[in-house]
Amino acid sequence: MSVQHISLAQPFSDQKPGTSGLRKSSSQFATPDYLESFIEATLRTIPGVAGGTLVVGGDGRYGNSQAIGVICRMAAAHGLARVITTTGGILSTPAASHLIRSHGAIAGIILSASHNPGGPDGDFGVKVNGANGGPAPESITDAIYAETTRLDGYRIDMDAPPPNLSVCGEQQLGELVVQVIDGVEDYVALMQRLFDFDQIGALLRSDFPIAFDAMHAVTGPYASRLLEGLLGAPAGTVRNGIPLEDFGGGHPDPNLTYAHELASLLLDGDHYSFGAACDGDGDRNMIVGRSCFVNPSDSLAVLTANARLAPGYADGLAGVARSMPTSAATDVVAQQLGIPCYETPTGWKFFGNLLDAGRITLCGEESFGTGSNHIREKDGLWAVLFWLQILAVRKCSVAEIMAEHWNRFGRHYYSRHDYEAIPSEAAHGLYNRLKEMQPSLVGQAFAGRIIATADDFAYTDPVDGSLTTGQGLRLLLDDGSRVVLRLSGTGTQGATLRVYLESYVPASGDLHQDPQTALASLITAIDQLAEIRSRTGMGQPTVIT
Repeated sequence: MSVQHISLAQPFSDQKPGTSGLRKSSSQFATPDYLESFIEATLRTIPGVAGGTLVVGGDGRYGNSQAIGVICRMAAAHGLARVITTTGGILSTPAASHLIRSHGAIAGIILSASHNPGGPDGDFGVKVNGANGGPAPESITDAIYAETTRLDGYRIDMDAPPPNLSVCGEQQLGELVVQVIDGVEDYVALMQRLFDFDQIGALLRSDFPIAFDAMHAVTGPYASRLLEGLLGAPAGTVRNGIPLEDFGGGHPDPNLTYAHELASLLLDGDHYSFGAACDGDGDRNMIVGRSCFVNPSDSLAVLTANARLAPGYADGLAGVARSMPTSAATDVVAQQLGIPCYETPTGWKFFGNLLDAGRITLCGEESFGTGSNHIREKDGLWAVLFWLQILAVRKCSVAEIMAEHWNRFGRHYYSRHDYEAIPSEAAHGLYNRLKEMQPSLVGQAFAGRIIATADDFAYTDPVDGSLTTGQGLRLLLDDGSRVVLRLSGTGTQGATLRVYLESYVPASGDLHQDPQTALASLITAIDQLAEIRSRTGMGQPTVIT
């Protein structure tokens, strides 16, 4: 082994990675020493590197295989004993979480920019997960960032060839063992322990045609093995199932805008009974029934209400949690079930604390992510199988499940409006203006209601006592309705303003309106108050969910 210290021509300088890791353009990651610098800072920071095991893989986007080669050569130089990776380097985020936990790894490095586009002109990302399988805590990400600010070089084995990712087996890079495994089978075995595959298979082999869109991203091999292989769905059930470096030129975000072809099959046609899609790295999901789109907030509530129908949750739930921007639909279910319901900031690490402490079993967020205590990440295919399990037991349609749910618990009309790629100055100007106005808004009329509370959401973690502030501007109205505004950092160009709108209607009310119609007065009122259109120059949101 020939370990070399490569000096940096200039210090690595970048923003602190967030809960979603470091996301930049593919071209940025391709600049000399950029990826290596971030990996160096990571390997200097995470505990247990010497003699430890590291899980590495990604969603197959442009640069994935090359990055795995760099990480392996750097792992060898830093004294790791083993790197576990997968054939083709294809590894979904939930499957990575499972491998970290089941193999006792010190950490995982997941190469993905989640739902962002890929390819040479797209985005790339590096995310660090901790030994519990979940996103690294702030103590680690802060330390990684601090290390990047003083980095003068990195260590790498220059003579080692990149690992051969085409076949399973062990390869030697100096003292490092690179173990290439089938990334699908471990995950499939986990799903078989949670769900009744005989029941689901019987449903899929009956007159119940389904369509799954992998969006040319990481879940293609997993879905093909599960749905068409083990469960007997017809060939062709999995669409766009081959992972491509640029996701086929598409945007691998499972919502009504970017998964419009799948949505049209279900909402405008009558052939398919169930449809689903997952995002670039496999942790998000969209559920659609015939003429029925399932809002992600409602999806978490339905899973909570029907959890005992799945073998893995037959003993009931310890509790449930949702992110603050997610609708309160799950709160109502939890109250009736007599279990705790936690409202957390956005970021899966907050759920991880509750999961590790045994306080919750299910969790989810409005941005198409749901999960449970089986791993420490959200899990798109798990959610799809959970829905199929419920349908197999209840023997009814998605629309019937939703109607029965609302008739029992009431309906939370809910929508998220995303205004993407806003110039940062305009976005922050809008946001800061509204934040400064908040103290004077309490008691004022708003959309025919009264503003009861106006605040910036803060959270005290019930497990470790940590305080998290600045999580979103909330307007809580006197009838239980609310509007929330947040700025997102998941894009690589400009800023994204997210506006969340919610109005609760009890079971005795009108449960069958179009959500945009039911929320129309809130939409108009927040546009006028925050001056969204005039300040962003956008006549309508980029994405509505």
